[in-house]
Amino acid sequence: MPGKRVDPIAGLRFGVEIEGIIKGWFTACGGLTVERKTEPHKEGGVNDYVHQLPGRIEYTHITLKRGVADDALWDWFQKGLYDGKVERRNVSIILYNGDRTKAKRWNLRKAYPVKWTGPDLKADSNQVAIETLEIVHHGMEMTGWTDA
Repeated sequence: MPGKRVDPIAGLRFGVEIEGIIKGWFTACGGLTVERKTEPHKEGGVNDYVHQLPGRIEYTHITLKRGVADDALWDWFQKGLYDGKVERRNVSIILYNGDRTKAKRWNLRKAYPVKWTGPDLKADSNQVAIETLEIVHHGMEMTGWTDA
């Protein structure tokens, strides 16, 4: 339809919030994974199984594929580039419904960026330029559908 306005971020469902302000919109988010490692323990005289004792909790790196963002995330990545003083921040990844209501929230503690991948630029392509931001963190909590 001519004249119909298109929302440029309609397909972007993940917002990254730092200090209460959305700093970027992303098309994909991966790595929201928590894993409890186990420690096998063999007990003498027990030959039909090995005890699996609970061990450390491990978090994977979070990978965000960028749709639209201001320079705040790039500036954050640049901090500590020369002096090693990386800035850790509490970050929230928020999943939105199609009508922009909050659906779910993942709060990451003491997060900082570890990798920034620029877009693949091709003159003969009409694909959207996608950048990727990878962050690590020291703990995660999730709020559900009703309390996001």
